[in-house]
Amino acid sequence: MMKNTNNEEKSEIPTDSSSDRPNLKGDWLNFYFLILLYTFQGTTTGLSYAFPIILQNTKLVTYNDQAILSFVLWPFSFKLLWAPVVDALHFQWIGRRKSWYIPIQFLIGVLFLFFGDNIDNWLPESGKPNINMIVCVLFLINVLAATQDIVVDSWSLSLLKKNNVSYSSTCNSTGIAFGLYIGSVCPILLSSEYFCNKYLRFTPHEGGILSIKSFLLFWGIVFLFVTFLVIFKKERNKELEEDDDPLKINIIQSYDLLWDIFKIKHMKLLLMAILTSMIGLSTSESVTNLKLMDAGVSKDDIMIITTAMFILKMCLPIFVTKYTTGPKPISLYLKLMPARLLWSIIFALLIYYTPRIIQDNGVVPTYYYLLIGFVFAVNRIMAQIMVTCMVAFFSRISDIRFGGMYMTLLNTVRSIGWVIPNTSFLKMVDMLTFSSCSNDVQNSCSTPYLENICNINDGHCEAVVDGYYVEVIICLVIGFVWFAVYKNHLKYFESKDRSHWLIDLNRPGTV
Repeated sequence: MMKNTNNEEKSEIPTDSSSDRPNLKGDWLNFYFLILLYTFQGTTTGLSYAFPIILQNTKLVTYNDQAILSFVLWPFSFKLLWAPVVDALHFQWIGRRKSWYIPIQFLIGVLFLFFGDNIDNWLPESGKPNINMIVCVLFLINVLAATQDIVVDSWSLSLLKKNNVSYSSTCNSTGIAFGLYIGSVCPILLSSEYFCNKYLRFTPHEGGILSIKSFLLFWGIVFLFVTFLVIFKKERNKELEEDDDPLKINIIQSYDLLWDIFKIKHMKLLLMAILTSMIGLSTSESVTNLKLMDAGVSKDDIMIITTAMFILKMCLPIFVTKYTTGPKPISLYLKLMPARLLWSIIFALLIYYTPRIIQDNGVVPTYYYLLIGFVFAVNRIMAQIMVTCMVAFFSRISDIRFGGMYMTLLNTVRSIGWVIPNTSFLKMVDMLTFSSCSNDVQNSCSTPYLENICNINDGHCEAVVDGYYVEVIICLVIGFVWFAVYKNHLKYFESKDRSHWLIDLNRPGTV
């Protein structure tokens, strides 16, 4: 009798079915297609990262101007407002995701063409750039890109087979990294006369291989062409209807479901942890490149280093997939957080000693390139693993029936926790910087008038306290406080079964 009981108990223990294990056999085409979709997403975002470097190189913009420019990325932080609309409305004959993806991609392509047609007027070779028009067009492009982000994130949950959903984080990391490289590095380096003559040409010529205008026009055409190709991609709607029995809901019910996600036990605490997770890293990630340029590193050198980082960023997810698609991606995220926080001190030291290393004639020693490459590479490795871990966790807990809203909620909160601190700390650099005139210590150089007085008297304004270093200390303290507060909570959330994060449709009042 005891023997039979043991056998019964053993039979109740769930066994690991090979069909539930990640296996891309038969799914490789969808895997690469998803990488392509994320690549186009990254290209639009990358353009927003390129313009701060381009404008900083003109020497005619302030950190306050840079803060205004950073607003172009804010649509990604508010896409949750219209995510339920995207999830609820579609044409069945086109496809739930294609109904949105096709017109959005088409409009982005048109805006690229419009931007390229006007960029020479808005970004003249001499004179102050028209920041307002650049911000307006980039903001509109990112509104569309943010909507596209909702579509692609939700499509990724149904495009891949159920056992391969965790690979969506790999597609996300690889595709967006490649797109960011195309959108941010290529227009800067390929339009640089110095870079093209030194690395890409046998005989020097004036100007770069292509201008920013030609770059925008080219990618506008590419966006329109790929839009046509996506029309022929079939969605996996029938499989979802058989497996998951999705509900047909209207917009009002869709917003009700969004509220139901908020009401899931522990969800509010999880969202607060995600929202505040990036504050401690904001200064090192958003201000470092600009400070290096102020310290004497050219934009071309910055972009060469950035190119190497993007190559690392694109390849890294492939090698860390077995760790990030495992059962404990958040545990790996938490292990790397203290090291990445402390790495901001390394960035501060690098910026502090850069003017002393670079010679007066602007010659940069070879060892400095190796040093800066190492510092950036270590930071990028940690950052990329952490992003992939976080996205993998989002994919694991998201309710596939309402993937657009669920993934958008999590990614939007993560985006808000990124862009708001970035904008804030960019504006605070000038506020926390205290200067004085080199030949008149009573002149604080706190206004354009006082700066002009200093220059008239053959002096120059020198920073007594650099706001960047003040911000590094502030962020470091905030980061370790966050780690102490949320470490155990996040480990607990990771241990919860996926069913804990599903919406209970049987609860009275729920759709």
